[in-house]
Amino acid sequence: MTQAEPNANNSEQSAAAGNESVVDAFADALAQDSGSSIVKAEMQSQIDDLQNRMIRMQADTDNFRRRIQREQDDSRKFESLRLLRDMLPGLDGLNRAVSSAEQTGDMPTLLNGIKMVSQQFRDTLKAYAAEPIDALGKPFDPNLHEALTQIPSAEHEPMTVLQVVEMGYRLHDRVVRPARVIVSCAPPNA
Repeated sequence: MTQAEPNANNSEQSAAAGNESVVDAFADALAQDSGSSIVKAEMQSQIDDLQNRMIRMQADTDNFRRRIQREQDDSRKFESLRLLRDMLPGLDGLNRAVSSAEQTGDMPTLLNGIKMVSQQFRDTLKAYAAEPIDALGKPFDPNLHEALTQIPSAEHEPMTVLQVVEMGYRLHDRVVRPARVIVSCAPPNA
């Protein structure tokens, strides 16, 4: 491996390579040494010890890397758990409103219940920094809006949003979903 190659494990590999070079140099010195068998045995023992430590360090590094990967995978897997928990009361409220309307047949109560649930969902979205895109009456912006159709209009400038068919949302500066809109165009005889 050259030093110009980018690698996230560069420091680990250079430490392991440093240990290997020390072990190799030590082994070479041992092979060339014509000293006593006691010295050779001690040196071989030290080489074995260094090799064992190097193997354990590599295993610890691999285990650490696997644990971090597993934690990141779990984090991605369950990142929307909090949002889901916060959205469930709105769904429960919607189910209660429908059930109540089915039992009583009272449409104004159903409408009020649905309005309350809708407000609860908007509040939850706002708590997560999701803001609706204000489009009605604004100039068409392809970064924020998706035009479904154009309607000729003498009262509005061309490419003005006349109607919002589906509300768009953004999270901080990123568009989550563009607003689906109907825009004006110049009348045919203008």
